[in-house]
Amino acid sequence: MSDKPDFEKIGASVLGGELTLKECEVLSGIMEVRKIKDGEELVYESGTENTLFVLVDGKLKVISETEGEPKHVYTMKIGEVAGTRAFVDRTPRKATLQAESNAIVYTLEPDAFESLLDKHPRIVYKVMRSIFRITHSNLLRMNQERDQLSNYINKTHGRY
Repeated sequence: MSDKPDFEKIGASVLGGELTLKECEVLSGIMEVRKIKDGEELVYESGTENTLFVLVDGKLKVISETEGEPKHVYTMKIGEVAGTRAFVDRTPRKATLQAESNAIVYTLEPDAFESLLDKHPRIVYKVMRSIFRITHSNLLRMNQERDQLSNYINKTHGRY
């Protein structure tokens, strides 16, 4: 695997869904590659790193601390993106990302991304639309899980 991001993998990710291959190639020029070994943590909950991550190989566990205990809340699949809130808001992380197997992620830093504004505003627009869709999808999934839990607790709308 090269130390340079493969623009076709960016295009196959949820981040690059609206981008042309040429636009993915431009975006790949400001991204980096990080290789993570099985069990290694990529970022920590409450960390101040604002990097956006695109998983291109392997699996990442999303771990959140609940009542002082780390809880595995989700497993990312190839093509998924993590860190949208920290990337956009530049606020501390809400979860830890840990490799479940050897993994490869492409990273995007906010300042590097903003450097595209003058010469490639259409790419910035399309990526921000993707980030909005990712955030919206996550919110819908969380709302569905909350409703299912509420239905289970209240024993309504399902078989228990």
